[in-house]
Formats: sequence, C-alpha cells, structure tokens
Amino acid sequence: MSPRRRRRRSRGEMLAAMGVTALAVRVLVEVGQWMRAHWWVLIVLGLSASVALAGWTHRRVGRMRSARLRVEALTYSLGQLDAMHHSAFEVAVRDLLARDGSRDVLRCGGRGDLGADVKGHDPLGRFWVIQCKHRRKGLDGAAVGTPELQTLNGTGRPVHGGDVVVMVTNGRISGPARDFARQQRLHLVDRHLLEQWARDGRPLWEILPAVPPPRRPPGLRRAP
Repeated sequence: MSPRRRRRRSRGEMLAAMGVTALAVRVLVEVGQWMRAHWWVLIVLGLSASVALAGWTHRRVGRMRSARLRVEALTYSLGQLDAMHHSAFEVAVRDLLARDGSRDVLRCGGRGDLGADVKGHDPLGRFWVIQCKHRRKGLDGAAVGTPELQTLNGTGRPVHGGDVVVMVTNGRISGPARDFARQQRLHLVDRHLLEQWARDGRPLWEILPAVPPPRRPPGLRRAP
C-alpha cells in the first residue's frame, strides 16, 4: 500500500471514530435530559428493585429456616436405614451429624475416599472422620470385620487428621473387630447404637463412650 493510500485510510478511520464518539455523546446527552425530565421513573424503578430484593431475601431466609428445622427434627427408623442404597446411607449419616450441630459436615464417600465417607467438626471443635458400612440384610448381613477397621485406622488420623474416628453400620461388628477398635481407639456405631442415634435425637458424642475431650471450652461454642 502506498503512503498516500495509507494516509487516506488513517484519515477515514479517524473520521469514523470521531463520528462514533459524537454519536455516543449525543445519545448520553439525550438520555441525561430524558432522565432529568422523568426523574420519577428512576424512583419507581428503584422502589421496584428494592421490593423485589426484599421479597427474594425473605423467601431465601424462609427456605434456609425451613431446611434448618427439618435437619434439627431429623429422625430415622432402622427400617428406613435398612432400605437405603449405600450412598443414601452415607447421606443420612451426614445429615444426622449436621443435626447434632456440625456446620461443615460433608459426605465424601466414593471411589478414592481413602476410608472416609463423612467428615466434619462438632460444635466443640473435634474433627470427626466416619466410615459407613451399609448392610442390606441388617444383622443378617456380613459382619464388619478387622480388615475394614484396619483400613479406617490407617487413614482416619494419619491422612484425614480425625480426632474421633468412627465406623458406622446398620449391621453387626465381629468380636475381633471390636477388640481391634479398642486397641486403636476407634469408635463403633453398630445397629443398636445407630438406632439410638437416629431415633432419639441425642448427639453422637453423648452416646459414644470415651470420646476425646473438646478442642475448645464449652463457653466458646460456635453460634448456631
């Protein structure tokens, strides 16, 4: 391209940019004039937006309050727990721990969970690591044995950093597994304790024996 053609092109682009800028300024001026003449429209729009925001906030708070009340009143029967899929059983255990006051509890079960299906802090700062073993046949199903507890013991504290490491099952736990749990300071929730926990509404740390002491004094409990 010759220098003359480049200058013409540059001049044309400059004129086009000036035209766009002038048009934008004109539009802004006209909009400003219209707004000054119709100021009441802005007030109506602002009030409408405030009302809509207040309604949305009220509905959201209502849903959150309803969800919290549902969690606080949560109970399960053994029949309900037996009928669950193993993943739904993990969700039920998570929700029971939330009912007890855990604000950060989560279900993390699945492939690669490293022996932890549910994790969360209780109101006194202790970190709970729970493995769930669901048995479709309840007491008639296979007992939770020592190998399963060995897996939990190998990851509950070293990997997940649990203060309280728990095995929860709707079935039974073998005698050798119970001996191993006592030796390794693992906590067991068998079918009997699970029924108590799920039905009566008492926190799990009030039902289990020999739970580690709180990490924070009772007076420093988290606000609900």
